[in-house]
Amino acid sequence: MASADPGNAGAPAQKMLKIENTQKRDTLVEIERKYQKIWADNRVFESDPPTAIDASQAQQDKAQHEKFFATIAYPYMNGSLHAGHGYTLSKVEFATGYARLQGKNALFPLGFHCTGMAIKACADKLVREVEMFGQNFEKYTDDDEDDLDAPKPEDGATANGAAATSAPDVTKFRSKKTKAVAKSGAAKYQFQIMLSQGIPREDIHKFADPYHWVHVFPAAGMRDASRLGLRVDWRRSFVTTDANPFYDSFVRWQMNRLKELGKIKFGKRYTIYSPKDGQPCLDHDRSEGEGVGIQDYTAIKMKVLDWPEAAKNTIQKVLPSISEANVYFLAATLRPETMYGQTCCFVGPKIKYGLFKLHDDTASPGTDNEYVVCTERAARNLSFQGYSAVWGETQQLVELIGADMIGTLLNAPLSVHKSVRVLPMETAQATKGTGIVTCVPSDSPDDYATVIELAKKAEYYGIQKDWATLEVLPIIETPNYGKLTAPALVNQMKIVSPKDPKLPEAKHIAYKEGFYYGTMVYGDFSGLPVQQAKDLVKQKLIDLALAFPYAEPEGIVISRSKDECVAAHLDQWYLNYGTAENGGDGEWNAQVRAHLLNDDGNGLNTFSTETKRRFEEALGWLGQWACARSYGLGSKLPWDDQFLVESLSDSTIYPAYYTIAHHLHRDIYGKEPGLANVRPELMTDEVWDFVLARTAKPPSDSDISSSALNSMRHEFQYWYPLDLRVSGKDLIQNHLTFFLYIHVALWPSQFWPRGVRVNGFVLLNGEKMAKSTGNFLTLRETVDKFGADAARVALADAGDAIDDANFSESVANAAILKLYELRQWIEDMILGGGKDGQRSGPLNFWDTLFDNEMNRLVWETKEAYDAHLFRAALRSGFYNLTGVRDVYRDAVGALGMHSKLVRRYAELQSLLLAPVAPHWCEYVWTEVLGNNHSIQVARWPTDCPRPDRALQATADYEQTTSSAATAALGQLVKRLAKSNKKGANKAAFDPRSSPFRLRIFFTKSLPGWQERCIDIVTAALKETGLVDTDAIGKSIGKTETKRAMPFIQQLKKRLQDASESAGAGAGAGDETDKDVETAITLGRKLPFDEGAVLEEMRPVLKRALGTRCEGVEIVLITKTAAPASGNEDKEEGEEVIEGCVQSTGEVLAMKDLPAVAATAAPGIPRFLFEPVN
Repeated sequence: MASADPGNAGAPAQKMLKIENTQKRDTLVEIERKYQKIWADNRVFESDPPTAIDASQAQQDKAQHEKFFATIAYPYMNGSLHAGHGYTLSKVEFATGYARLQGKNALFPLGFHCTGMAIKACADKLVREVEMFGQNFEKYTDDDEDDLDAPKPEDGATANGAAATSAPDVTKFRSKKTKAVAKSGAAKYQFQIMLSQGIPREDIHKFADPYHWVHVFPAAGMRDASRLGLRVDWRRSFVTTDANPFYDSFVRWQMNRLKELGKIKFGKRYTIYSPKDGQPCLDHDRSEGEGVGIQDYTAIKMKVLDWPEAAKNTIQKVLPSISEANVYFLAATLRPETMYGQTCCFVGPKIKYGLFKLHDDTASPGTDNEYVVCTERAARNLSFQGYSAVWGETQQLVELIGADMIGTLLNAPLSVHKSVRVLPMETAQATKGTGIVTCVPSDSPDDYATVIELAKKAEYYGIQKDWATLEVLPIIETPNYGKLTAPALVNQMKIVSPKDPKLPEAKHIAYKEGFYYGTMVYGDFSGLPVQQAKDLVKQKLIDLALAFPYAEPEGIVISRSKDECVAAHLDQWYLNYGTAENGGDGEWNAQVRAHLLNDDGNGLNTFSTETKRRFEEALGWLGQWACARSYGLGSKLPWDDQFLVESLSDSTIYPAYYTIAHHLHRDIYGKEPGLANVRPELMTDEVWDFVLARTAKPPSDSDISSSALNSMRHEFQYWYPLDLRVSGKDLIQNHLTFFLYIHVALWPSQFWPRGVRVNGFVLLNGEKMAKSTGNFLTLRETVDKFGADAARVALADAGDAIDDANFSESVANAAILKLYELRQWIEDMILGGGKDGQRSGPLNFWDTLFDNEMNRLVWETKEAYDAHLFRAALRSGFYNLTGVRDVYRDAVGALGMHSKLVRRYAELQSLLLAPVAPHWCEYVWTEVLGNNHSIQVARWPTDCPRPDRALQATADYEQTTSSAATAALGQLVKRLAKSNKKGANKAAFDPRSSPFRLRIFFTKSLPGWQERCIDIVTAALKETGLVDTDAIGKSIGKTETKRAMPFIQQLKKRLQDASESAGAGAGAGDETDKDVETAITLGRKLPFDEGAVLEEMRPVLKRALGTRCEGVEIVLITKTAAPASGNEDKEEGEEVIEGCVQSTGEVLAMKDLPAVAATAAPGIPRFLFEPVN
């Protein structure tokens, strides 16, 4: 889902839009509620396969009755739906509305996710708070306790619009900041958070039962989504967890089958773990660190040979026999193969370390009482990996500061230098690895830069220079950097210090070069590629008890219970996702990848290359995934009921459940029997296999009737595969990739998903949406504030791409006015007094242009809807369509609009906008236009002809010329104002106060040099079919190259655009000769009579220029060549021009024409304003 940060409850509120006069909105809302009730009563959005029972008919039905099945990633119901949910919902909603217009049997179901620990964690907090403060928290004391009370609930409304008289709506969000909360910057207690959201104090204790959340918020979600006017088939809705025994059965079936297929495995593996919760902390369980995975290291044991006095004195207080103790500096490395080249060991001088005791079972053979020096954070991770005496507990003897350990003499395992010193490294991090870094300057640019710095400034750093100058020996040879990669890179990139910003890049290059292309040149595995030697060296170190595996989270991970998580080595059930290289099921991964890549055209449509790229990345790095947990809500693991199925593992294939949900139950909790009249216990694994088309025959021992079984199977086979899934982009890294994996595992390719469309996060008014700032809208508030259709317009306008979108309240507010006034205008023109000013009969020039513009916008809108670009569809099918109507209305003026075109416009506006604003369109379609069927079953205007190119070009010319003329007048007025301000001579006339006329100069001839360029391009096209600008440039004289080549580039682009337009099918009406088409494209010939168009425009331009304009004169300019002067540089200047006034035929000599007339070109007229008399 699109996400919004819930934030804290105490920050200052941002300014939200306030709507003062609600009359127009309320008028639209009245229509919305009316039609929502009609649609619900008539069950308009309940979609079924065309054949009732016969499962063998599914494919035939699909062929005869094309279907469209789309879902969103169902929302998590720990609160009310918000505007971010609305944005994601709108993508499926608009697609479903368009599919209905196409005549498809469209299905949009919506379920509610309640699995996981978030609800349970909040409920458990309330349990403790009720114990502390009483049922209504009356024992809580604060300086301003009364401020904690929520405002009294306002009267709500039921889904059908009737006034609510029962209990208050506890899901309606009202931000109510408290004094205590404001002091702390965030609510300290869960009950305060719920008070701030408008939940009455006396109801909050009920939420201590986690299943109360499951009963309150999904029901509220259904109501709020209905008020937005969603085309949801509510019969198919459900909640997850064992609160719905049918869905519970479905999840257990899924897990059983995945285990049988070998996709679920059991064993020790590293996982992100919350010590406080006592279970793995997966993405949905985190308040911070979603997407953070495990980083595997090799922990190198560098035995202490001698301590410096400061450290020795500290340690002897707790370990008197320090000289005999086995103490190791523990360095975590990603590159065990480089250990042959260790020259020293680094600590952060200011970092706090500890001396920790290892578990005796992990000590080196023949030794006991081993101790390691590392950070407390690393020791905490180690304690959950079996390296401490008590699981999860560290045994720290003493704290040590890095500076006190500088100079310690260590044994460096495998190194050519048997003993090395501990040196300072200011860039060492306490939050990465163990805080101790072993130094390999041959292959690590960071290490090399640091030892060079230390050697230069040994006295400054308090070390002996020879500690930092041990010989750097070659360990790995690479083709690009030789045998000493790090020194080569540092020198090549001119890196001058350990803090040089270029070091991260150098480190990346060194690692990549060494791993993929490096060859070992030292040690037991000399001659082997690094890719092979890496694991061999690691295993050698472990076998010699010189190292052991270590893991930690890649970054900070905080659970929802506010616990910093660790990497734990656990026995657990896990889904074996991932490539063979990262330990997963490589064959499974390859199948999913092939479906994603879609090379045969039958795979997954991701709607954007960026989405596909992110999926490819996820398939590359995503590995084994723990699928069980012990805390939260959910379904029990069938074979080990001490565990629950993890929340991202019970939500992978639920689109399949939608197909039969209404057969199983009538309510979302599975309490009321559905069409099949079956009990949950009858839905055995074998029944699920048959119903979901994994086996050919139903189980012989089932008590479910064969007709019910076949009917459910038919539903699944008809609706599957899923055509479209919409979700937030953040779910690619888990939920959406799992969705692909599990479909591929359980079904043949004919049932694999066909489309996934992701969207970005949603901003509100250009800012992050957060309750903490007050910049937040629930879905209910959004509809209450703007009405459904205006909100939907703003959702469509918010954006289409994977980038973050912006829901703008100003857009929603403007939509109220636009929809209201447009409705009034259509009513008046179709039913009211506006009919009197309309005319009938043959279409005139302006009628024909308007009719063609409507054709163009129908096709543009179709292309946008086909591509799921709803913002573009809104622009062409609403904003631009009303825009061309305005141009037409202004052009015909008192003559009046053609009645046939007015009705056609109203019909097209209703159809093109129906996916986005269905209530408004329903009203116009049925009550104004008088259609006897709903807009929800209307059809897209398939009989609409393709736009005529010549008419389209004419319309573009009219708009461009009108705008240019009014802009030219505006510039003249600006110049007059500027000259008067400066005290210059007063201009000859002022068009604001004096009558004037406009003279328009147009021509059918290009300048001579442009004609020659077109001749060259045309000849090249005929000869080679290409426009090779390099070759053409050589054939043009040097004196013309500067102006000619940019013009030729323009010609080339025109040809490319025309070719792409033709290829896309946006063709014209009649066939046109290819040479003429090329001439039109190149600009030598216009596809319309410019003079005739300008004549039609004269009265329109006169009105547009204001009452001071007394006339518009149109002059045709002809250009002829004078006798050659022999000077090529002045060829253009030798053209002779003359004019002809179109209305009178008067010929004007060159001397009688203004200079601007000579600059006219085909399609580019020039203007001159002159005073009258």
